[in-house]
This record gives sequence, C-alpha cells and structure tokens, in this order.
Amino acid sequence: MRKDIIWFEDLTINDVNLVGGKNAALGEMYSELLKVGIKIPNGFAITAQAYKYFLKFNEFDKKIEDILKGLNTHNTRDLALRGKKIRELIKSGVMPKDLEEKIKNEYQKLSNFYKTKNVDVAVRSSATAEDLPDASFAGQQETYLNIRGEQALIEAVKNSFSSLFTDRAISYRYDKGFSSTEVLLSVGVQKMVRSDKGSSGVAFTIDTETGFNKVILINGSYGLGELVVKGQVTPDEFVVFKPSLENNFYPIISKNIGKKEIKMIYSRNSQRVQQTEVIKTSISEQQNFCLTDEEIIKLSWDCLKIEKHFSKKHKRYSPMDIEWAKDGITGEMFIVQARPETVQALKNPNIYEEYILKQKGKLLVTGIAIGAKISAGKVRVIKDVKQISEFRKGEILVTEVTDPDWEPIMKIASGIITDKGGRTSHAAIVSRELGVNCIVGANDATSVLKTGQMITIDCSSGTIGNVYEGRLNFEVKKHELKKLKDPKVKISINIGSPDEAFKYHNLPVKGVGLGRLEFIIASQIQIHPNVLIDYPRIKNGALKFNNQTKKDLESLINKIDQLTIGYSNKQDFYVDKLTFGIAKIAAAFWPNEVIIRFSDFKTNEYATLTGGNLYEPFEENPMIGWRGASRYYHPNFEKAFGLECQALKNVREKMGFINVVPMVPFCRTIEEAQKVLKIMAKYGLKRGQLVKNSKESTLKVYVMAEIPSNAILAKDFLKYFDGMSIGSNDLTQLVLGIDRDSTIISGIGNENNQAVKETIKDIIKECRKQKKYSGICGQAPSDFPQFAKFLQQIGIEAISLNPDSIIKTIIALTN
Repeated sequence: MRKDIIWFEDLTINDVNLVGGKNAALGEMYSELLKVGIKIPNGFAITAQAYKYFLKFNEFDKKIEDILKGLNTHNTRDLALRGKKIRELIKSGVMPKDLEEKIKNEYQKLSNFYKTKNVDVAVRSSATAEDLPDASFAGQQETYLNIRGEQALIEAVKNSFSSLFTDRAISYRYDKGFSSTEVLLSVGVQKMVRSDKGSSGVAFTIDTETGFNKVILINGSYGLGELVVKGQVTPDEFVVFKPSLENNFYPIISKNIGKKEIKMIYSRNSQRVQQTEVIKTSISEQQNFCLTDEEIIKLSWDCLKIEKHFSKKHKRYSPMDIEWAKDGITGEMFIVQARPETVQALKNPNIYEEYILKQKGKLLVTGIAIGAKISAGKVRVIKDVKQISEFRKGEILVTEVTDPDWEPIMKIASGIITDKGGRTSHAAIVSRELGVNCIVGANDATSVLKTGQMITIDCSSGTIGNVYEGRLNFEVKKHELKKLKDPKVKISINIGSPDEAFKYHNLPVKGVGLGRLEFIIASQIQIHPNVLIDYPRIKNGALKFNNQTKKDLESLINKIDQLTIGYSNKQDFYVDKLTFGIAKIAAAFWPNEVIIRFSDFKTNEYATLTGGNLYEPFEENPMIGWRGASRYYHPNFEKAFGLECQALKNVREKMGFINVVPMVPFCRTIEEAQKVLKIMAKYGLKRGQLVKNSKESTLKVYVMAEIPSNAILAKDFLKYFDGMSIGSNDLTQLVLGIDRDSTIISGIGNENNQAVKETIKDIIKECRKQKKYSGICGQAPSDFPQFAKFLQQIGIEAISLNPDSIIKTIIALTN
C-alpha cells in the first residue's frame, strides 16, 4: 500500500528511501531528541511514493527521460533549456485529487497542533540520494518559506517537485553518477520558526576548513536563514570548544562580528506573491552579535547532542551540518535541519598536504579562506547567473555571491572568489566538496578584479585568504604521517597567528613550544594597550600629549572606535582578543602543553601600533632595550601587562585550558624575575596556585633562556621558574656580540658556533639536574637539522619547530 504522508514522529534515519535524507533526519531528531531538550518544529513528509504517483498520474516519466537524452552537463546553455522545459512540464501537472486532499487534511492537523488557522510553514524538498556521506546535494532543490493556506501549500509542493530538475540538481546528479530516474523527491512541511524576528544560521560540529573535530562552528545572522545558507550576508561567527563545554567551563573560544547588512523577513504586504522580502538591517543589528553567549552555549549543547546521537546511530564518528533558528517572539532556539558533514569526514587524517607559496606579489584582495590551497588562473567576473555560459574551464570565478544555480561552472573553476558570504555559505560548502580553492566575504572583489587578469589565490596561511596579482610559484607537498618514526624527543610547534592553529592540529607534535602574543596584538588588536587604558581620559580631554592637536586626538579616538565596535570598555576589547587568540591555540593542541610567551615587542614595534607613538620612547638599539620582563613591572607598562595576565587567567580558569603555561621573555636578572612574578600574582597569576576544579594543574611559569646571564645563573633562575625555553636567536647574538640586524657582520657566526652550543649545554644540564622543563623555541633547529640532532644528543626535553620544518626535522632526527 502506498504511503503518501508520514509525520516526523513516525520517521527514523532508516527511512531515507521513503522520505529522503533531510526528512529522515528530521524524523529521527523529532522522535528521539525532543526528550533530551532539543526543540524541533513539528511537521510531516510527503513521500517519494507520492512524488512517483504524481509523475505517473500526469504521464511525465517518459517525457522527462526523452528531454534529458544526450545531455552534456558542461554545455550550460543546453542544460538550462532542458531543465526549464522539465520544470515547466511538472508545474503544469495536476495534483491527483486524493493526494491533494491528504495534503490539505494533514496541513489542517498541523494548524490545529499549533492552535492557529493556516499555520505558517516551510516547504523543503528532500531527495532520496541527498545527505549521503559522499554526496551532500546541498541546496540542489528549492525551499519555500512562510507558506500559508491550503492552495498556497499545494502550489509550493508542485514547485518543490519541479525543483528536482533545477539546472544545478541535474548537473550534480549526473556528475555523482545518479540517473534522472534514480533520485526521487520527498517534500517536508514544517512549522516555521519566527526567526524573521530573531536570528538563524548554520552550525558544523567540526572545523570546516581543517577537520579539527573538537570545535563547533556557528554562523548566524538576523532574520530567516536563507541569506546565510546562500551566502548573501557575511554572518557572525562563533567557535565553541567541545571539551570546555562538556566540563562546564566557558567554551566560546572565538567571536567575530559579521556585516549582516540585510535580513529576510515575512512579507509585510499580504498581496505579494512572494511570502518573504529582504530589508536592510539597522546599524545596531550590524554592530551587535545575533546571539548572546547563553544562546551560543545552548545551541552548542544541541549540536553536540545531535552529533553524538547520529554517531551512535551510524556506528562511526559523524560530524553534522545543522541549521538552527531562534524564534524572536518566544526567544526559543530550534533545530530545523541536520545532515552529515560530507567533506572533512571523508578525508584521510594520515595524509598531511602542505601548500607553500614561493614568492609574493601585489596584494589585490583579501577575504575568508576556504580550505588551505593555492591556485592561479585568469579572472572571469560574472555578476548574473544568466552569464555563466561565458565561463571557461580553468578560469577563476569572481562574483558577488553564488547559489546552487552556479554549480555547473563552479566544478570547472580553478578558484572562486565572492564578495559576500561566510564559512557556511553555498560557495564555501560547494567549494570544499569540489576541492576548489575559494575565498568568500572579499567585499570588493568584483570591482577590484577584472576579467582576463591573471591572479593567484592563496588560502594556505590560516583564516585569511589573499589574492595576488600575477601567477606566482607555489609548491605542494604530501606527507604520509604514519610512516614517520618516533624521534625520541618531544617535538612541539611554534605558532604565531591563532588563525593558523587548527590547520596544524594533526601534525605529529606534542603541544606548542612557543605561542606569541605579539601576533594577536599586531593583527587582531592593532592598538597600543596604554591607549585603551587611557581612552576615557583622552576622549574627555583630561589627558593631553605634547605635539598632538585636538584634531589628532579626535582622529585617534575615531580609529579606536572603529576597531573596537561593540565594546564600550576598551580594556575589555584588549583582554577578549588576547583571550580568544590564546584559547584557539590551546584548543588546537589540547590536552598537550601550550607555552604562551608574554608580549615581546621592542619599543620601535610597539610604537607602530595605533597610539603607540604617544607612549614609546626612542631607543638607539631597541633589541637590547626596554623589552620583555623590564616592561612588565615598570610603572609605565604594569597595567598593560596586567591585561595580558587577565587574558591568561581567563583562558586557564574560566575556559579550562589548564594546559596553558605562561612564559617570561628577556629576563635579565634574578631581581627582575622576582618583580615579574610579584606583578603576575597581583593580577591573578600566582605561580604554584591550583586551578579550581583541577587536582593537577598548579600554575607553572617558564622563562626564556636567551641572555648569557640566564645560562650563567641557571641554577638561581630555576628557583623562580619551572623550566627554561632557549631563545637561540637572541642567545646567539648576545653570546657572540652580533647585531643580528646588521648585514655586514651577519656571516661571522650562527647557532652552530661552539660558544653558543656550550652555553646551551649548560642550560640543559642544569634543567635536567633540577628535573625541570628544558626546551628550545628559537629558529636554529628549524633551519639546521644538524643542530636539532645536537639538541637531541645532549638530552633536551623538547624541540619546538616552525610548522614547515616539523616533518623534515623528524625525518632528519630518525635517520
């Protein structure tokens, strides 16, 4: 007997052949996850059998087959003509009376369930071959929102039937090896969530670019979720660390505000055929996050429960791609869809692929990097999907935004750049699946880049994607990690930008030997900390500076306001940015030890930050001037150092990253060591203090060994510190009396000099004697494999390397 309609509560994930992947997953969640507190709007599925009945009733099967005979999906004009012909054919069909009555009756039952007349519903297509582990079919069919009334619903169902033959859906099926008759369509009818008055978006239970599976990535914007899914807005982005979430620590390790310039709402004109419309967002909406911290955490718990449920159901780890919606009237959070993630889940974690740009060119455009590849090609700017027939294989597609109609040319592109969109937009999802290099959210790419121009897209350096002029040389290295031998010494990694950390999570390292705060300050904060501390007094005119006019200070205040949108307390901005940056590094290598060095800018480098020239003295030789420990206890910098301490305290105690160890650089004397530890304790980082909820994690503090005094008095320094990490760059120049910035004397010596080696031997010997940590985080072992072997031979505990040197150094140490 034919089953035409099944309610969500009667469906499970095993019903894919009957109702498609989307509806089967909805049914599974509705029947199994409501009881654990996840809210899913009620609804029903019109089955694939009903779809077949509709085609048979109208005698469409043979006609569709004839239209598609001899199709070449790479001929976009021909594909468009055939697709349009089939869609018009299906829309012209008559809904069988018995099926129409069933749909209307169940719609009335849904209306009664929500105690309303003509309940507002979303009508979503669900193909029987979609959401498979190797084929997502993401966005191939259409969705119709805010459908009200029986007749409107019948029309929406017919439109959904026809959308099985959108150009992109036909092309996608053919390329995945599915015939036109093999894939059937089910239609989901689900109560709408009033996110038009709230917010909505997408969440992944895995990092979409790197496959790092300890995080949940959430994208969101105001209004209905279609604009986020289609990439028509650059959304807010939140990253949540699963272990912190499960252990009841603060789990949000990254928050980035998106532009969110438009939103989709219910149509305000009841006479409109289209039931939704797009309007501009307010300035307040653009400058504030679409979710509160409490809502982010609640949503993350829902996502984690869904991942665990489907992983158990599938009997394998199953990261999920989830759509969510917040009802702006009730404030409730709902899950409206869930499907398996289909790109990172299938990658072989044993293969480490490394793209290396060998030269630099003129930077033209930046945006959000999708993946970690490099590619080059000629630009083809296309602003309307009607022009896609102009696109040629191997070109780089540059457009404002893609939707599934662009798929036929996306698969033949050597790169894709869009003005709008985030990591969960259509362009990002399809690019990952196709393996095409991509940058989204590039803002002005369509106006800056010109058709025919040769460019290189570089997504190899973290979350920022760069577009360079010309075809630049690059190299691709592939490493099989299982073949690497154990070097019998701890190998850790040096990390600069937190945005690169997830990219290296599967390298064969045991933690971070050096995380640099300077990178976070320079790239993500860009403002001198003292300016932020003094901001209120500068703004109200209570603090003045010599040689600074009123106009100069007004310009400074405006720049700070632009960089710190959303923060009334500017010190909070500084602390939050440091906290999130450190947390991302700590998360990537959890639970291994992550050593974070306090800021080690020199005076000339601090002076380049916004407002830095107001606070920094001029020094003839900043390399051996006011830097490191000497800054931290100085009255002119102590409060700024206090902000760094607060960030590290947040990371360890609030977020639960007890694997983070602070490190003091350039500490010249024992008296300086005492002063710095005293200041750290004042701001909440007391050496030896036990972290709440942890039996093991007393705070350790390391010191950089980079001055001859550190080696000569190693025994005394180790009374105040729990270990030493050798900074071989500074140690070499100070042992040999070389200014490393001088090209004239640069050839006199390097780390392989015997005097340097003897100094390092003394440091390691004393650390071993006192059973304290000994490591190296300087450049030497990354540059000289023989130097790494020397360190291994004298018994160093850990060698920390630059990312591009890790595999080659391991090979050198084990051969």
